[in-house]
Amino acid sequence: MAPPLFQLKDIRLTFGGTPLLSGVELNVAPSERVCLIGRNGSGKSTLLRIAAGLVEPDGGTRFVQPGATVRYLPQEPDFGDHKTTLAYVEAGLAPGDDPYQARYLVEQLGLTGNENPANVSGGEARRAALARVLAPSPDILLLDEPTNHLDLSTIEWLEQELDSRRSALVIISHDRRFLTNLSRSTAWLDRGRIKQIDRGFGSFESWRDEVLAEEERDQHKLDRKIVDEEHWLRHGVSGRRKRNVKRLANLHALRDQRRNYRGTAGTASLAAAEAEQSGKLVIEAKGITKAYGDRKIVENFSTRIQRGDRLGIIGPNGAGKTTLVNLLTGGMQPDTGTVRLGANLEIATLDQHRESLDPKSTLAEALTGGRGDQIMVGGKPKHVVGYMKDFLFAQEQRGTPVEVLSGGERGRLMLARALAKPSNLLVLDEPTNDLDLETLDVLEEMLGDYEGTVILISHDRDFLDRVVTSVIAPEGNGKWIEYAGGYSDMLAQRGADLKRETAKAQAPAEKKEERSAAAPASVAKRKLSFNEKHALETLPKKMETLQADIARLQRVLDDPNLYSKDRRKFDDTSAAIAKAHEELSAAEERWLELEMLREEIEQA
Repeated sequence: MAPPLFQLKDIRLTFGGTPLLSGVELNVAPSERVCLIGRNGSGKSTLLRIAAGLVEPDGGTRFVQPGATVRYLPQEPDFGDHKTTLAYVEAGLAPGDDPYQARYLVEQLGLTGNENPANVSGGEARRAALARVLAPSPDILLLDEPTNHLDLSTIEWLEQELDSRRSALVIISHDRRFLTNLSRSTAWLDRGRIKQIDRGFGSFESWRDEVLAEEERDQHKLDRKIVDEEHWLRHGVSGRRKRNVKRLANLHALRDQRRNYRGTAGTASLAAAEAEQSGKLVIEAKGITKAYGDRKIVENFSTRIQRGDRLGIIGPNGAGKTTLVNLLTGGMQPDTGTVRLGANLEIATLDQHRESLDPKSTLAEALTGGRGDQIMVGGKPKHVVGYMKDFLFAQEQRGTPVEVLSGGERGRLMLARALAKPSNLLVLDEPTNDLDLETLDVLEEMLGDYEGTVILISHDRDFLDRVVTSVIAPEGNGKWIEYAGGYSDMLAQRGADLKRETAKAQAPAEKKEERSAAAPASVAKRKLSFNEKHALETLPKKMETLQADIARLQRVLDDPNLYSKDRRKFDDTSAAIAKAHEELSAAEERWLELEMLREEIEQA
């Protein structure tokens, strides 16, 4: 087996009281592609900075094969005193690197190279930072949210570029499709430790759910064992002092194990404060046009948006997505054409530009506007700490300055502010930026349950497919066309030109889809055996019987005088209840396994 190209071993780091990283291990082989998954605040970005050699851990070792080159893409690049984006990119080259690559990548990423770093947009900053880390063709690429602020065409170009390289990749991203298309193994950072599987992100979520279900079963068994041991302590202590001391020590160890257990982080509780229902017609645009000088942004566009529609707007950065939204929602008047807004509209907006947050204000002040401890949610007062908890903020973060919040925390803060306002039309501009996968799932569910209308600007292909009912895409020269369905449906309807442009990026996804399609087929052929069917039918009755037996035996043991009156009966009853607990646990696990198998077969 070849030695790892890169290795982190027993990495430990503590901020405050709770360890952030506790004995983290990560091995990366040459050309391996690892996606690093974890909740916001779990330490993913910190671990990547340790991997890049920028942060010194409290303990552990970092190994890079001699001669191997490492490049790290941070979430927020530091341009220093570089005068142009090209100078910034060229500064990342090592002696002997080809300077032509810097110029080539700058142009491929849609920059001129003459941009002043002090004035670039978030998307331009991200593209310059990508060019800087890609130009040297390093052996190891550490990428922290590489798709943030990128438009779809650039994301697909980046997929093709990374797919064609031999560099080892470690990627943090919230973009499911990007991870699925590129990753070959998954490292899950959870509660300070890493669990790793040799499968890409496409297998991660089902594997994670299995791991958490097994952990929950183990905790349930531990709780039951502690209850049994505590009952022994109260009622079953014998005269054999040495055995009693050992058993009491074991009980203390079990209690310590339960007390030190770190449960998984909670799930955000996202709910939009809904206003009274709008009219059936929400927005009607007829022949609207908008231009700036000779540049046409929107040309003769018409649409009807009905209550309950979920409209996705996509396109390259600078195509005019925000302008189109402002025209549709009445924030801007068209040069020609008309826009009619429906009755009783209440609009809530999530702006992707987080500069609207005062970096010096505290988290609580950002939510309340600096006015006391109450925030108006749906027109009703709610204590700010309770509302913070809905969005996974701890009470201790109430006084935390906005400027020290992570990208994911700022994303949740923006969502919290937008969703507090009563609305029946949500306008969301890049809501998925920096959110972890679990919060994305909850956001999708919230938008699915929202009774109003949604207009969504996003570059997240998977999110679009899961949420929207139609997609508006630019065709050039101000022309926009609406397509029914999600992003994948839009690709199918657009035709051959776009398919050729994205064929390379889509090929890995198509192969994965073929493999995933083959898996259910094999499950469909699987049938429950006679013994499995019989067990599935009879186990519930057996579990009921065992539960009744345990209750009966427990009533016998509840007699406080049993031990002194009838020692033999006490011992026999104690042994019988322990055996019944074991049989019940085995029966429950077998029934759950068979029930899950039955559901899987029926859904195949």
